[in-house]
Amino acid sequence: MMNSKAQLAVDVIAKVAEGRLTIANTTKLLNKSRRTIERYLQKYRKIGVQFIVHGNTGKAPANRTPDQLKQTVQQLIREKYYDLNLLHLADTLETNEHIVVKRETLRGWAHDIHHVKRAKRRRSRVHKRRERMEAAGLMLQMDGSPHRWFGNKKSCLIAAIDDATSELFAEFFPSETTEISPAGVRYIWLREKMNTAALRLAKLELLPKSA
Repeated sequence: MMNSKAQLAVDVIAKVAEGRLTIANTTKLLNKSRRTIERYLQKYRKIGVQFIVHGNTGKAPANRTPDQLKQTVQQLIREKYYDLNLLHLADTLETNEHIVVKRETLRGWAHDIHHVKRAKRRRSRVHKRRERMEAAGLMLQMDGSPHRWFGNKKSCLIAAIDDATSELFAEFFPSETTEISPAGVRYIWLREKMNTAALRLAKLELLPKSA
């Protein structure tokens, strides 16, 4: 003999089969997933009203305690659904076993028996590294760091790194505004280059000349 819940399911599925109810509305009436409703409908067309009885045969009672439910689910994971990830497992338990468990609860139960199979993720695309610039000064990568570097007055440390040589150039400015343009940083780079060249020239002039 069917209980009121089973009788409701039979009546509703019969109306779906007759075209009087949509599957979308049925999922709300029975509080079941679309996949479960489609399975009910398929069985109803094969064996009639017995689909609801046949579907529940051998299943644990709905009023089982949390511990009993946990043991049932864990046994199903070990013996039947060991190759499923958690997302697929939750859907399969509802569809095949009429067991609905909150995802976090199911995760905890699965982890208790060391079932930690995860959903497959797409392999991330490998990004090809950009080649460095061929010559110094072609690309300067810059960044600003506003801070109270000297007392209460706020200033900004602008740093630039040469893409080709990895040489670092930096200077303090009053603030990080539009006046600190790439041209200004370029000027710093050129000035440093000129200073370096002048220093090298001075060193060469100090070297003893050969006879």
